[in-house]
Amino acid sequence: MGLSNGYGVLIGTKQNYYRDPPDNFGRYYHGNLIVHAPNGNYHCAIDVDPKSMPDGIQWRVVKLRTIDFENMKEMKDGWHPLSPVSNSGALDYIRSSVLHPPVLIYNVRYSSCLSWFLNFVRWNPPWTNGTGIQALTELEAVIAQGVRFYIFGEPFNKDLGVHNVHQNQGDPVGGGHDAENAIWQDGGTIVETAQGEFIAFLNKFKTQSFKTDNLGKPI
Repeated sequence: MGLSNGYGVLIGTKQNYYRDPPDNFGRYYHGNLIVHAPNGNYHCAIDVDPKSMPDGIQWRVVKLRTIDFENMKEMKDGWHPLSPVSNSGALDYIRSSVLHPPVLIYNVRYSSCLSWFLNFVRWNPPWTNGTGIQALTELEAVIAQGVRFYIFGEPFNKDLGVHNVHQNQGDPVGGGHDAENAIWQDGGTIVETAQGEFIAFLNKFKTQSFKTDNLGKPI
């Protein structure tokens, strides 16, 4: 079915950032990034709710190839709706080559294999399991490097804002969020640095599958 209020990317500059107050158990649920765009400031709620588990958040920090993000860089600041298809600029944690750049190997000598492995780890780092505060610490390190921000997710149905800034597929059937499952509609936080590099903070919940069918349902 997919996100009920659409999907897209907000582009702009950082106005502010703060965490939700922790609950009685010291858990954090959102990092709140305020992004300035021509028509106002957008509240971007980046969800790190651990779902009552000690390590319920999974995240990875990915350095993107500049060539893969050139089209997005040319877009003006503001909100841009994106179709949930592979050539629109939409993100898909599982299928997007932008998030999983190909790493080629040209021969099978040991040194080349080692080089390939190191490059694979560089461009495709593993997922980390942890708490909301651990995820926010890494998110904030990424935010600190940004001069321009690209926030993917679902727009608020009123006021200016973006939520569902996380994987939006693979939720278990009957789990309460499975109606939003679909491909090519994943949220994420991507920053452009002063050096012109692009770094993505990608986050999901441990309850969400790493493998989905063509409707975004868990396999």
